Parts: sequence; structure tokens; C-alpha cells
Amino acid sequence: MDSGTTVTVDLRDEPSLWFSYADADVPIVTQWDDGKAEGRGNVPTSSASMPSVVFRMLRDLDVQAGQRVLEIGTGTGWNAALLAHRLGHDNVVTIEIDSAVATAARDRLARCGLPVLVLARDGEEGDEPGAPYDRIIATAGLRSIPPAWIAQAWPGGLIVAPWGTHYCAQDAVVRLEVAEDGKHAEGRFTGPVEFMKLRSHRLPFAGHDVYVPHGVTGADRSTTSVTVDQLLGDRFAVSSFAVGLRVRDCYRQAAAERDGARPVWFYGLTDKSWACVMFRDGQDEAQVWQSGPRRLWDEVAAALDWWQQAGEPGYDRFGLTVTADSSTTRRTPGTYEPHCRRRTDRAGSGKSAAALRPDRVAARGRRRVQPLSPGGGHPTRSARGTSRA
Repeated sequence: MDSGTTVTVDLRDEPSLWFSYADADVPIVTQWDDGKAEGRGNVPTSSASMPSVVFRMLRDLDVQAGQRVLEIGTGTGWNAALLAHRLGHDNVVTIEIDSAVATAARDRLARCGLPVLVLARDGEEGDEPGAPYDRIIATAGLRSIPPAWIAQAWPGGLIVAPWGTHYCAQDAVVRLEVAEDGKHAEGRFTGPVEFMKLRSHRLPFAGHDVYVPHGVTGADRSTTSVTVDQLLGDRFAVSSFAVGLRVRDCYRQAAAERDGARPVWFYGLTDKSWACVMFRDGQDEAQVWQSGPRRLWDEVAAALDWWQQAGEPGYDRFGLTVTADSSTTRRTPGTYEPHCRRRTDRAGSGKSAAALRPDRVAARGRRRVQPLSPGGGHPTRSARGTSRA
């Protein structure tokens, strides 16, 4: 995981090694490129999550005897099997959008004596015929909470899901409690994760060449004293989480350092605005290029400054409120609040908002990204293959 590489293991050829990975606390990719690739492909699209992450999320779900659970994202079926072992298979329904993955999981669960109902459909729609549920858990990353899930949960029920923004691939597990009116839910974030995204929530990025077809020539130039460590931090930097909340509809892509230089790019997702910051070893200031209607670097720098001026609050200061027809942020006296809104992509769907509060907890991770050549060059291929959950 630290190196960002993958190892392919076949049970038929190396059973001992296969079982060592199966029993280890690591994520295991089980499908690439939505099943189009034979063996290792370009993008991991289904996996068995790290056991420690599975257990953390099940802890947050806090299931009790007699409750019914809806799971979004069946994958291998292991998470559903754990729930069925605790609650009985009749009390667990799981949804998988990939029919081949759903069939394999259904067969696997049956062989284990846990014939859980596995539905092959889009999990964003939930399971209205089987509702209401006491608990709903998602095992795919979200960029918004589907309103259907709130409507399909009992008042007082819990929704546990990885949530984040398009700014980067990081997610944080949010634990939402559905209100007594059944029309909204709110809660806290409980820890950092990084999940493969729900298919309809994947990053809508057109590619570097669409934004910067002719390099940085003609872009506005400036400099910044922000350092690469301040901007990127470590894998689960809270600064990235905070900036993502403030700078909406923006995607950040950080290249690997090459010859003492490291470019970080920003792309607007609603127009063709872009920015690039070039960090170089030994230089106190970094070069900045910006182009388009939005001054994306100015927005990012302002958001980073807001977080720093607020005392660099940790993840435990953020929470999420979701309603079917509106979104609100709440402020606790004496604290800061990011003025941000989260709107789902589909017309008529719900919205959500993240608020900075002392009783809200969140954390996020950062994914490995494709390297870009310094000075406004084009993206180059990188070895993808880690599926971090």
C-alpha cells in the first residue's frame, strides 16, 4: 500500500500466498475496469475492503438484534455475510450494480449457508419495496447522499457511508441519524477512508488536454508563498478536506516530484477554468498560472487561509446535514463555519451541507494521482492499481 503497487495472486497457482493476502489487513482488488479487463486493468472497480475499515464501519452502524439492514455495494459479499451472521440472513438485503459481481456474491453467500437477498440494480435508488430499514450502509464512495436512502430508513435509523467532494479522491465515513420527521438526517464523520466511487458519483473530469491544449502560454502568472506541504499535507490531510468543502466543483491533481519540481493542477468542473502551481526545491515561492472565468488558485489559497486562521481545526469539527429538498449549515457559537453547499447531480434530488462544529468529526484520505510533466505538460500514464478503502 505504501508503494502504491499491486500484486496479482491466483489461488490455483499460489494458495499459501493467496490466503496470506486474504487474511491480511489490506484491500484486495477483485475487478478492474467494470469487468471489461481480463486480469489487471487500468482502474480498480470492485474490491474487498481492508478488514479494519469493514469493522470500523460496522461498529459505526451499531446493529442490534431484530433490525433490518440495507447494504449498498455487495462486492464479494463478505460484509453482507458478517451482517447476516449477526442479524440472520432474512434481515439483510444487499444491492450490487454489476450483475456479474452480484451473481458471484449470491452464490458465495449461499454456499456459506447465508442466502442473503442480493439485488442487481443501481444502489443509489435503494430498495423501496423492502423499506423501511433500521440501518443503511454504503461500501462505495459518495459525493452526495441519495434522498431515497433517507426516505427508506426508519426515523431514528442510521445511514453509514463514505462521503467526500470531487476536490480529491478522499472520503470520510459519515454516520447520519434520520430525524423523527423522516425528511432529513445529520451526524458526524468518524474517520478517514478512500473508497471506489458509486458509478453515478465518479469524477466528471474531461481530461487535462481539454483544459490546457497549448500549455500555460497566455495564462495569468503570479507567485505564492504557500508550500507544497501546506497544500497537500499527508495522505489524510484535513487541509484537503477543508479546502474541498470551500472550493466547490474543483478537481485537484498532484504530480509526483520530478527533477526537484512538482506541479499541482486544479480544474473547474463546471467550466474550463484551470490553475497550476509549480513547487521547486530550494525556492521560497512557487510559480502560479491561472486561466478561465474562475481564479481557482485564488479560491484554493483563500480556503487554505480560512482553515489556518480558524486554528487548523481537525476532522472532529465537521459534520453533515442532508435533506430531501434543501440544505443548511449550522454554526455553534464561538466556532467557524464553511459556507458551502453540496448539491447532487440529478434534478430533483437532495442536497447536503457540511458544517464546522465541535461535535462533528471527519477525516479524509488522498489518492495517488497520475504524474504530469512540469511546466504545463500533458498527463502521462502511471501505474494505477491500489484500491484503498
